[in-house]
Amino acid sequence: MKRRDTTCVLCGQCVSTCPVGALVEKQAAGVGRDWDFKKVKTTCAYCGVGCTMELNVKANRVVKVTSQTGSIPNDGNLCVKGRFGHDFIHHPDRLKQPLIKKNGTLVEATWDEALSLVATKLNEIKTRYGADSIGVMSSSRCTNEDNYLAMKLGRATIGTNNVDQCART
Repeated sequence: MKRRDTTCVLCGQCVSTCPVGALVEKQAAGVGRDWDFKKVKTTCAYCGVGCTMELNVKANRVVKVTSQTGSIPNDGNLCVKGRFGHDFIHHPDRLKQPLIKKNGTLVEATWDEALSLVATKLNEIKTRYGADSIGVMSSSRCTNEDNYLAMKLGRATIGTNNVDQCART
């Protein structure tokens, strides 16, 4: 059978269910065995389901992503994005510090400096144009808890009901 004739969608589930460890993710091949990795439990951010996953880390680099049977809500299963969509973590173009504009140029700032600037600007807009001139957008890639906090920021802190989320339909 030719590869293109298979129903396989390359999700990686076969790798996680292989009982003898004969199947290995390409990016993890030759890097180490399961006991060589530090496991960091986290929540997948590719959708709002909130699947539990473990980052397998060696030498401060995420080598692969796995999930344990019995974990809630995914019971050890991961979609293709959750399992393989982690190459952005170590990408050289990834932003690691907040950027703010100074004299028309984006420069690195501390988190305190960036958050203070955002709070100041939001207060200026609210004072000048009213709370309903501000809207809060959230994402289905956030956890439900993150979306709840975005809603609370908009309604309780800013004072607007202009809160939306891309997965509402």
